Amino acid sequence: MANKLMITTTLVLASVILVGLSANTLPKKLDPLAPDTIYHNGTVLTMDSDESSAEAIAVKNGKVIAVGTDKEMSQLQGRDTVMKDLKGKTILPGFYDTHSHFPASGLHDIVFADLNSPPVGEITSIADLIDVMKEWGKDAAEGDWIQGQGYDQTLMKEGRHPTREDLDKISTTHPIHIMHSSGHLAVVNSKALQLAGITKETADPKGGTIVRDPKTGEPNGILEEHATDLVSKIIPPITQEQNESATIHAVEQYASAGVTTSIIAGVDKSAMRNLQNLIERNVIPIRITAMGAGWGGMISPGEEGGFTTGFGSDRFKLGPVKISYDGSIQGYTGYLTEPYHKTPANDPDYKGYPGMDKEVLIERVKTLHQAGYQIAVHGNGDAAIDDIIEAYRIAQEEFPRPDARHRIEHAQMAREDQLDSMKELGITPSYFVSHTYYWGDQHRDTFMGPERASRMSPLQSTIDRDIKFSIHLDTFVVPMSPLQAIWSAVNRTSRSGEIIGPEQRITPMQALKSVTSDAAWQNFEEQKKGSIEVGKLADFVILDENPLTVKPEKIKDIRVHETIVNDQIIFPVSTSSSK
Repeated sequence: MANKLMITTTLVLASVILVGLSANTLPKKLDPLAPDTIYHNGTVLTMDSDESSAEAIAVKNGKVIAVGTDKEMSQLQGRDTVMKDLKGKTILPGFYDTHSHFPASGLHDIVFADLNSPPVGEITSIADLIDVMKEWGKDAAEGDWIQGQGYDQTLMKEGRHPTREDLDKISTTHPIHIMHSSGHLAVVNSKALQLAGITKETADPKGGTIVRDPKTGEPNGILEEHATDLVSKIIPPITQEQNESATIHAVEQYASAGVTTSIIAGVDKSAMRNLQNLIERNVIPIRITAMGAGWGGMISPGEEGGFTTGFGSDRFKLGPVKISYDGSIQGYTGYLTEPYHKTPANDPDYKGYPGMDKEVLIERVKTLHQAGYQIAVHGNGDAAIDDIIEAYRIAQEEFPRPDARHRIEHAQMAREDQLDSMKELGITPSYFVSHTYYWGDQHRDTFMGPERASRMSPLQSTIDRDIKFSIHLDTFVVPMSPLQAIWSAVNRTSRSGEIIGPEQRITPMQALKSVTSDAAWQNFEEQKKGSIEVGKLADFVILDENPLTVKPEKIKDIRVHETIVNDQIIFPVSTSSSK
């Protein structure tokens, strides 16, 4: 017995000595278990299922290997472990952007003139827009297109869209194309209409409208929804150089906002090739998931290649197939069950319209669902949401599939009964809750009226039903800032300072989950992303302040200190390799 005890003690002592040598004196090759990095002396918001916090994180090979107190993590330190002192700052999972249009926001000042109004841009009138476009196009070569993006008729003093006559003041020899901030409308000049062959006799395309002068019937230059395709298809594609410059710019925007994963809402095969090239060259350091563009008769890249949702790597993978079913509330193209509060063109019964026949939607959803794809259907108006829910219901009835996690994009005007159906069918919405800030006043006074506007992006009602959801910014539509989205979810404050639907406000923790853990779950990545737990990817954002303890109205002003992907700092960009 004594010999056995001696042998055991000797083994224990030997182990202790070996651990001590491993941590302090042995070569690195004999210290294989020590962390590469320990983040310590801060507040760790793990965003795990217990909503727990910690003081420190240990990381090795780009993955979390331990979470705990500073003392516990310090005991894991090896000779070459980098000790990252957080200096009291807050670290949490990197923000998960569930719906945007990366890298389109980088095209401003490269391809497009910036036509946004305050607080994003400087356009307050059509005259301002004309001046900016003249300056932007002053050096254009003969025949070049002059393009702008981001105008909003509700934020210009005239309260109307520009027309071909307005844009003809910029040029009658250059074709001109400007895109609405929503991305669902465009305005072109006479030269662009001529090149596209759009005349008084041109019929409206399915799911789109060529807006016409009520007296003459002539196109006035405003194109809605699929009518925009008549012109966009003849605009020369951007060059490889422009695309790379825009991507670099967009990476700066996303990384500086704390984004570590972005889901691109609609990618065709050409864009897939470009993304793959830029990711392989490390031009894009954030992780990318591509929703396949599957609307308007297009077959998504995944379908063409025979790959389903989830195919790819941790850096670049296929997400859902996206279908666009209606348009934009602030563009009067969202599809409603009841008329708009103030209807356009003196039509008291105007309710907007869908982008395709409901039967087409149902068949498309059934095909994708049966093939095993996750599906994300754009639906802003409640009539659109009715049809989307019906399509999902029929697909599940005919081809039952557990845990499909089909999405509704924006789900802006979702009703209570529709939320009940989402719960029943396992549908998960992704809300553009920042509408309450950017267009809350207009929805209340112009588009929806006070009662319906108060229910836009009904987050608390969604939580009441225990439905998981995400929130997003739809960038390029508004600037990339998950902290702004969190602020909107918590405060629901409009530009004028009014609260839009106070009963739909949620807590900071609930809002944080919608851009971290619940966002990852929505996209089948809860085993790798969304929380700081052992085995998950070391993708973090470090904030100067804790969003759970600052005053709610200050959340959007918190500074992103660092953004980290795979245990490597991607913001701020530095020539130093140190952590």
